[in-house]
Amino acid sequence: MRIGLLGTGNVGRALAHGWRAAGHDVLLGSRRPADRTDIGLPVAGLSETAAHAEVLVNATPGTVSVELLRSIGAPALAGTPLIDVGVGLSDDFTELSHPNSSLAEQIQEAFPLTPVVKTLCTMDSTVMTAPDGLDGPSTVFLSGDDADAKRTTGRLLTDLGWPPSSQLDMGGITTSRGQEHFALLFMGIAGGLGAHTFNIKVVTLPSA
Repeated sequence: MRIGLLGTGNVGRALAHGWRAAGHDVLLGSRRPADRTDIGLPVAGLSETAAHAEVLVNATPGTVSVELLRSIGAPALAGTPLIDVGVGLSDDFTELSHPNSSLAEQIQEAFPLTPVVKTLCTMDSTVMTAPDGLDGPSTVFLSGDDADAKRTTGRLLTDLGWPPSSQLDMGGITTSRGQEHFALLFMGIAGGLGAHTFNIKVVTLPSA
């Protein structure tokens, strides 16, 4: 697939490398593409990246994501599934910018013709693309209102190493609040461990 990734930070680059290794055509989008020619991946402007993509990925800081997407324009985003991995956090990582909502909900509300799927925001970029590097299987979550967009996202997650058995569909876009609000617990766990490379696993009762 043609995947356009908005954002050229650690997350955008990690996902781009992961999907390119799986055979996908990736393009990173930047507001200043001329300044990002040294990252070893194709980079273009935001609008060009959106036009290129069959699937878009928001890997921009959650505090500016909606503004950045508005700069591309709703018509350019209409009908294109958008995988949102962003979280809005304060500079000191102690407060959420969407405390009574979620970034994914804000994006879906601003762009009603763009099916939004929230995923991959409960882990760091290393785990996103190498889940088998952990000591056992773990869980990745999906939230969104569009079933087709979630199926597409699920296939792309599988290409990153997340088998269907590790994917948990939590329901509609409002459930993305739980994913994003986990960021505060994530920071606490990271402080306790002294490391950011970990993930959680949903454990249920044994099958009858």
